[in-house]
Amino acid sequence: MDRTAQLTSRATKRPTAYDPPPTGDSPHVRAARVLEDNWTGSSTVPSRSLYPHQWSWDSAFIAIGLRHLSPLRAQTELETLLAAQWGDGRIPHIVFNPSVPLDAYFPSPDFWRSSTAGRAAGAPRTVQTSGIVQPPVHALAAWLVHCADPGLSRARGFLARLYPRLAAWHRYLLHRRDLGGGGLASVVHPWEQGMDNSPCWDAPLSRIVPAPARSFRRADLDHGAPEDRPTDLDYGRYVRLATDYRDRGYADGGGEFAVEDPAFNALLIASEHALARIARELGATGTARHGRAERLTAALVRRLWDPASGMFLCRDLRGGVIPERSVSGLVPLVLPGLPRDLVTALTRTLRGPHFGLGSSTRLVPSYDLLGEAFDPHRYWRGPAWFNVNWLLESGLRTHGEPDAADALREAVLDIADASGFAEYVDPRTGEPCGALGFGWTAALALDLLHTRPGDGVSPTGIDTFDEMSDENARGGDRG
Repeated sequence: MDRTAQLTSRATKRPTAYDPPPTGDSPHVRAARVLEDNWTGSSTVPSRSLYPHQWSWDSAFIAIGLRHLSPLRAQTELETLLAAQWGDGRIPHIVFNPSVPLDAYFPSPDFWRSSTAGRAAGAPRTVQTSGIVQPPVHALAAWLVHCADPGLSRARGFLARLYPRLAAWHRYLLHRRDLGGGGLASVVHPWEQGMDNSPCWDAPLSRIVPAPARSFRRADLDHGAPEDRPTDLDYGRYVRLATDYRDRGYADGGGEFAVEDPAFNALLIASEHALARIARELGATGTARHGRAERLTAALVRRLWDPASGMFLCRDLRGGVIPERSVSGLVPLVLPGLPRDLVTALTRTLRGPHFGLGSSTRLVPSYDLLGEAFDPHRYWRGPAWFNVNWLLESGLRTHGEPDAADALREAVLDIADASGFAEYVDPRTGEPCGALGFGWTAALALDLLHTRPGDGVSPTGIDTFDEMSDENARGGDRG
């Protein structure tokens, strides 16, 4: 039987823990305390100071950790986010909390004007959101949350209610965002890919005339060191792109920025596999979705694999392949259907001089250690991020690299706790950067703490498709 995605199914051998153990001030308790402190009653903010609203892919990762503390709260996290979905299927990257002052974060709701500028795209009337998206981790998170307590999930109709929304989200990405015509989704703003300030965006952003500095105020600099954050020039270009997209009524196509990114598409593929599992749980076969995931994997390899660098690269739809080595090009390691020779090349690149895993670094940096733009502290231009390392840890284990996965798991847990659950860290020293008490850092540390090697499940709490029971495969395919 073929070994398939650890990231899309979960064995039920371990009992669910609903609360942290009440003994001492352990890493478990400290991580749980971060999530409790960041909880608003219906969702979890990434950071009380720097990011005081609900962020899309943050909430997906946070739900994955929350399922070990309270499956109900994890379900609520995703339900709150999806309640703000637009009519065209997009899940916005920010859902704004109306009780937070407008000047606490920029761009604020009055910049995005979602209910008016997004009317044609079906933006909700009762909640304010941004108009761009973030990586599609949501179906994966929904499946893992369901597996934490299937009885509760079924009793609440959790998957039955989320499945149509998740399917619409994927349709939006697969149809409206296939701007290159090659089968992959494109991002139309650096913020959509999640690795906001990556050097991969330098070339496509150079075409963008920045918005005047006087036209916006950067609230992020009130809470973060300027040397850790994007430059004013880059920020001006981000604002210009967002303004132009808003003024087009959030219509896709025709913008100055369109990039096919390997991590964004790899997470779409992983979530497509997860949607297949959800379809099976709901009584369908899921075969159409598995087939779609396989076709997307083939398109990813065809369009973005670069044999010379031994990794995937971004493709600028206007300027061609972007020759920058970003950690985004390693994230497809999570995919079970990747050809073996590509897996070998990716693991070699991961350990080689450009990323240094196991030699010069314990955590994988976000950008090429040897690149001219490398900066160990500046946002996504070199620091190590915990969500990416969580994905790579699972990818290593999926593809038969348990020793490397064990070392990476240990590093994530040690450095997350020692850094105060920092937003990101210097990849060589572990020095904390950005916000402390960061939501997904605490959540993913909890996930690794709950799913230990040797327990019969993967460290991310997930097992293989094929080891799941086939008893739910009945009826027609809803894919």
